[in-house]
Amino acid sequence: MNRIVAKRVVTTFHSFKVVRRGLSNDAVIGANSPSTNDQVNTAYKEKLDLTNDPYDIAVVGGGMVGMAFACALSSMPLTKQLNVAIIDSNPALGKQDNIKKDDLPDPRVSTVTPAAISFFKDIGAWQYVLQHRHAYFDKMQVWDYTGLGYTRYTASDVETDILGCVVENKVLQSSLLSCLQKNTEFQKTVYPSRLTSMTVGLPTQPNSATSGIAKLDLSDGNSLFAKLVVGADGGKSRVRELAGIKTTGWNYSQNAVICTVKHAVENHCAWQRFLPAGPIALLPIGDNFSNIVWTMSPKEASDCKAMSEDDFLKAVNHALDYGYGPHPQSNSDGYSGDHSWEVPPNVIELASERMVFPLSLKHAKDYVANRVVLIGDAAHTVHPLAGQGVNLGFGDASALSKIIADGVAVGADLGELSLLKKYEAERKPANLMMAAILDGFQKAYSVDFGPVNILRAAAFQVAHYVSPLRRNIISYATGRQKWPLLF
Repeated sequence: MNRIVAKRVVTTFHSFKVVRRGLSNDAVIGANSPSTNDQVNTAYKEKLDLTNDPYDIAVVGGGMVGMAFACALSSMPLTKQLNVAIIDSNPALGKQDNIKKDDLPDPRVSTVTPAAISFFKDIGAWQYVLQHRHAYFDKMQVWDYTGLGYTRYTASDVETDILGCVVENKVLQSSLLSCLQKNTEFQKTVYPSRLTSMTVGLPTQPNSATSGIAKLDLSDGNSLFAKLVVGADGGKSRVRELAGIKTTGWNYSQNAVICTVKHAVENHCAWQRFLPAGPIALLPIGDNFSNIVWTMSPKEASDCKAMSEDDFLKAVNHALDYGYGPHPQSNSDGYSGDHSWEVPPNVIELASERMVFPLSLKHAKDYVANRVVLIGDAAHTVHPLAGQGVNLGFGDASALSKIIADGVAVGADLGELSLLKKYEAERKPANLMMAAILDGFQKAYSVDFGPVNILRAAAFQVAHYVSPLRRNIISYATGRQKWPLLF
């Protein structure tokens, strides 16, 4: 059998290069009698197995945030010529869209803010989202189980058409993948594998004083080199661990139960009620379906998952209606119409499995290190009560791609710490602020005590009847405004 000598065996699949396996590479010195220095440099590179040019960027994690970042790079003239590796063991990467229109909605969804929608439009991915099930909403009602107060937000409060759009995660992922597949000019190679080890700061020349490059070793035996490693590999980030970046945070004594439910009529409003053990949210997903995100204690979550479908539906309708306390009363002297309190639509059918996830807050103490940068859940995880988690990640992807474009424009080293610090300076304060606000809400609504209940009700009333405050809250939550009131 003839021996095949190659650095990589690569197949092309839907405009992606998908690396299947790695083989050894024999040391070869050019036939044109190179100089001694060239021979030394060549031998040094072969010793490192650096016989091919390193990637400009290696994205570890091909989820929604990692793929959004890659799409952003592919959409800008300054960055679309970069050579990018995407490392993720998800077999869906490199496959065509296989979402069927008659499929029931998946319970894993995201509430995409107008700011994130604009980002998706800019990178060319939103057109693919629109080809699948999605649900815009222009109203949101939030109230307390005590019945002492409520607030209702509408898109017209901020002179816009929508407050957000609920989309299944698989649709967002598929749309980003379609966007990348259609961009044939963008050089991207998918490694269907997992990162096992990483060495940062390897010099590309012997006795070099530069900060070098990063070497990534994968679970399938492949190794690759990159000038910049982007950790988009989630809350248990391997990149963050290998880079030695510490985190701060805590686990909440809460789990989230998520599922898809069906109504007799279509739902066009996002509903959230704060209950003694945590909030329950009812989010429209289109075609008479809604998504449930119900926060409760781990014991209650286990019970909810185990109960019969009929009992679960009764529990959901109880939690969204008269359960735990009375309905709030709309004040006829205040707002009416779109701002009057309403009863959410009745849930009549369970349309998916019930899934349970533990909740936590985690924040990286640093977003960047030498040749390493973190985005999305690798940098921060927050409580889901406002649906902000993935939107923060999309904000990271947008900001980092623009800073890299600025670096390319001036010929900067993409892994240089001074360049990456610009990204950290932009995103870390904003993400910390949102995490602190959500954590404050979680703690405020974990207390069932008379005076505290009255204060919460007063806060609802102020938010409902003070128009400038209501507009400020909406603008901040939808991403139209970077900082909340007074910031």
